[in-house]
Amino acid sequence: MSYLIVQVVFDTPLDFYFDYRYPPALADERKPHVGQLIVVPFGRREETGLIVGIKDHSDVDESKLKDVISLCQEVPPLPKDWIDLCRFAARYYQRSLGEVALPAVPKKIRQHKKLAIKRALKALEKKDGEIPGAKVDKPELHQAQQKAVSAIMNSGGFAPFVLYGVTGSGKTEIYLQATEQTLEKTPDVQVLIMVPEINLTPQLEKSVRDRFPQASIATLHSRLTESDRLKNWLGILTGNARIILGTRLAILAPAPKLGLIIVDEEHDPSYKQQEGLRYSARDLAVWRASQLKIPVVLGSATPSLESWQRVLTGHYTKLELPERAVKDALLPSISLIDTTRQAMNNGLSPELVAAIRRRLEKGEQSLLFLNRRGYAPVMTCEACGWVSACTRCSAYMVYHKAHRLLRCHHCGLERPIPRVCPDCGNADLQMLGRGTQRIEEGLKICFPEAGVLRIDADSTSKKGSLLAALQSVHRGEIDIVVGTQMIAKGHDFRNLTLVGVLNPDTALFSHDYRAGERLFAQLMQVAGRAGRSSQKTGANASEVLIQTRYPAHPLYQAALSHNYEKYVNVLLAERKSARLPPFGYQALLSAEARKIETALAFLQEASALVPYRDGIVINEAVPMAMMRIANMERAQLLIESASRPDLQHMLREWVPQLRNKRTNVRWHIEVDPIAI
Repeated sequence: MSYLIVQVVFDTPLDFYFDYRYPPALADERKPHVGQLIVVPFGRREETGLIVGIKDHSDVDESKLKDVISLCQEVPPLPKDWIDLCRFAARYYQRSLGEVALPAVPKKIRQHKKLAIKRALKALEKKDGEIPGAKVDKPELHQAQQKAVSAIMNSGGFAPFVLYGVTGSGKTEIYLQATEQTLEKTPDVQVLIMVPEINLTPQLEKSVRDRFPQASIATLHSRLTESDRLKNWLGILTGNARIILGTRLAILAPAPKLGLIIVDEEHDPSYKQQEGLRYSARDLAVWRASQLKIPVVLGSATPSLESWQRVLTGHYTKLELPERAVKDALLPSISLIDTTRQAMNNGLSPELVAAIRRRLEKGEQSLLFLNRRGYAPVMTCEACGWVSACTRCSAYMVYHKAHRLLRCHHCGLERPIPRVCPDCGNADLQMLGRGTQRIEEGLKICFPEAGVLRIDADSTSKKGSLLAALQSVHRGEIDIVVGTQMIAKGHDFRNLTLVGVLNPDTALFSHDYRAGERLFAQLMQVAGRAGRSSQKTGANASEVLIQTRYPAHPLYQAALSHNYEKYVNVLLAERKSARLPPFGYQALLSAEARKIETALAFLQEASALVPYRDGIVINEAVPMAMMRIANMERAQLLIESASRPDLQHMLREWVPQLRNKRTNVRWHIEVDPIAI
């Protein structure tokens, strides 16, 4: 009997194809295609796999092969270019093809839930995916915006653009007009727009739906229900969804007719996945655009050093927006407050308190930014020195006053507040430092007449709570907003004229060489929330006040003049002298074990297996800065090279040896790590 042989991959680390016989009875009903999902026996269970090849015979004894159980006929074959994207990601990030491709497929499809799939497809039939003409009022573009849109639309193939514009310069309007022109230019074409964080998707979705009220839009992010993810994913695969919005996982959406990719806030570290497949969605976006020969737009007020260096070398084209889009809207003035010379009250300097009071008197809003949630970072006993250390992590437990507990933000461990010191019995326990909860409390004491709202991961944990909070700010019901990085970017608060930045100095002393770059970007982003509407100069101008103990630091001095280019050139010079990215390439092998000695021993053995290649630098295995999380001790081994191809060749020889090594240590390899 003659069989077709299908080659299948699964969500396992096994980096090879599995051959299965495709029975003639199934072939008579429907022939298989590359890109289709298929149910087959795998070990002692049935498993959904992806067909990546079809051939007439197998290289092994066909009598020993198992037969295919069924074909997922309800789901159209996945596009070839999508499989190529997964294949590239697997090769570059040192994973198997199945580990990349299968997790990108909705769970209900992998579980072969036929009824759910049919319902989702039927719901899509009711949607009108046509893009209407320009029936809505569009703001008039200023000259720099027009130039940017024209450059994108006239690129004629693969063209990576860095849209470098100050906050409030109208980057979103460029995205919308480039999207509209792309959709009108080519029938059935699709556009992908990505944002770094889930909390930015509602605002983006509203902007897109207002502009394209009848268009079929699909959103992809990790907080969607399985039913919504299934429907949206199928809408993308079938071409029904013309506009795709989402976070980093949207780059793996199986869009068959992509014509434009937009990555907003491209510098944001959230685009790098930190577990499982550790991929950079921004980098995959550029690769995918190159593969499809389409333009890709990387937008940011503070582009990443990697993107900026590619602009300097001519690989990317810079599109600059030096002014704000709203007429007469000026960048806020930035001032530094030396906290060593101030008598602080509840973490606020007299100068900042006075500035908030002036805004309240004028009916304007203020925002206080502190990237530390909770009430106090640590509780301590001054009598004996006890501190609220987590018993499972190398970290302190944060005091959360509202819930009367100590919580570890790394492993989630919670404990009730001790009434007395656990070590010496002292009843006078003190709180050190301030989190957003404590600042909120201090603001309510200082300004009892004001509406104060805290926006952080704790206050917005319930579904819909973040959107409700933002809407209350937009309606003018809130006078003072205090929050973390959740409110630092993307939000357009029209009546907000004052931003206060509290305690940013910790980043200046971080072991992470990227900390300065991130702090500067954060300062520029949060500063950009102020003064986005038309305003006068002088006393009514918007302002940003940064409380710091180190006002002379070059980073703060560059921030005073909003001079990103000056600061980024200094950072590039430092990176070049140290051969750090973007002038060098890295891979990080991390290991976890119950004892740090076990993890270090594994890394030392792994280091000895690295194949010799000229220019490869193997650093010493060391404990991580956060050495213990959830009772697992962690260590790492950094590999560096001046050549990306050399590093990749080495990894392709080395990683298979690690996979074959018998060990009880949990380990993973990360290419292009963003934190060391």
